[in-house]
Amino acid sequence: MTTAEQTTERSLPKPEFTDAEAGAKVFPDSTARNYSYFVPQKRKQTHYEDVTVEVQPDPRHYLSQGWIYGFADGQGGYPLEWTALKAWGSDRPLPERYPGSGGKGYDWPAHGWHEFRDPNEEWELTFYKYNSNVVRQITANVDAARQTKAFEQWNPNWVQFVESHVGAWMHVEHGLGLYVFANANRRAPTNMHNNAIAVNSMHRIRTAQDLALYNLTLTEEVTGFDGNAHLEAWNSDPAWQGVRRTAEQLTCIDDWAEAVFAVNVVFEPLVGELFRSHLVQQASPRNGDFVTPTVMGAGEHDYATRDLRYTTAMFELLTNDREFADHNKAVLQQWLSVWVPRCLEAARTLSPLWSQPDAKPPRFEDGLDHCKSRFTGILADLGLDTPKELSL
Repeated sequence: MTTAEQTTERSLPKPEFTDAEAGAKVFPDSTARNYSYFVPQKRKQTHYEDVTVEVQPDPRHYLSQGWIYGFADGQGGYPLEWTALKAWGSDRPLPERYPGSGGKGYDWPAHGWHEFRDPNEEWELTFYKYNSNVVRQITANVDAARQTKAFEQWNPNWVQFVESHVGAWMHVEHGLGLYVFANANRRAPTNMHNNAIAVNSMHRIRTAQDLALYNLTLTEEVTGFDGNAHLEAWNSDPAWQGVRRTAEQLTCIDDWAEAVFAVNVVFEPLVGELFRSHLVQQASPRNGDFVTPTVMGAGEHDYATRDLRYTTAMFELLTNDREFADHNKAVLQQWLSVWVPRCLEAARTLSPLWSQPDAKPPRFEDGLDHCKSRFTGILADLGLDTPKELSL
């Protein structure tokens, strides 16, 4: 082999980029740090919107080939028919798809469901930060109580109350978190809804875990504490059967919006806050317990400052929808007529618990009246009428 033959380079085709190809070096918005396929809610789009808005494209806007996945019955993606509520544009047909159509569909936001923004701006990073802080604080409080022997100050009758009834509440949190909100998260029509509802689900599941771990701690620290008493209370105690029945009915709701509405707008103000704020939080300090309120209060804070906030924003859009406001209000009023009587019955079934602690909390009827007033205020914010069942 000659020297010339050894140094000869083989001629290979070299890639050439032009502005007309997907691999162009420079193209419109190639240096942009924000997405531009949606209109932000305010003048400047937020990081929350960048990582949340239409992460799963909508075939009414983009996705020219239609949904890229489906279900056994032929439905694809997130059918808008999975709830009886409607947002403007919901009844418009899907854009016609054919070769050369381009597949753009309707202009953003395509329909009113995409207008929802979670006021909490929850996404993966904020979710982990918030919940890690909550767990860290609860753990520190419980550890401090263990080291200072704070559990020894409890009234003996209060020990039985906590093991049976505070422990029973973990079943409510677990059931609603796993079988109501986790299910609704998958069925909601946009990523903005999915994120908010998924975070709501994890708030519930985390609270159930907090109560379970607290139950284990008390079993170790408090002499005679029965860590299994909550099972007997949940399964057999007559005071809990109304709550149990209502919670199980909530898990059977097929309409994802009804599930969120029934829990966060009806069940929580009339039953959840009644038990947590007007019984446990009030009775605990009177019976020498300053630890349980920190555990139970974390779940109360989740609902009162975060979960109710996104729920109100979600349904306000629907009750003020430019096309379906009257339709949506009629549907929501129908849901109220179903769930208000059930939740009031569950609340009243709990009333015997108010007489069990040695040092009594404020009267059950006073607490229920306060919850009814708060519930009425939530309905007023949504533009809904107070159901007649509330006065019965």
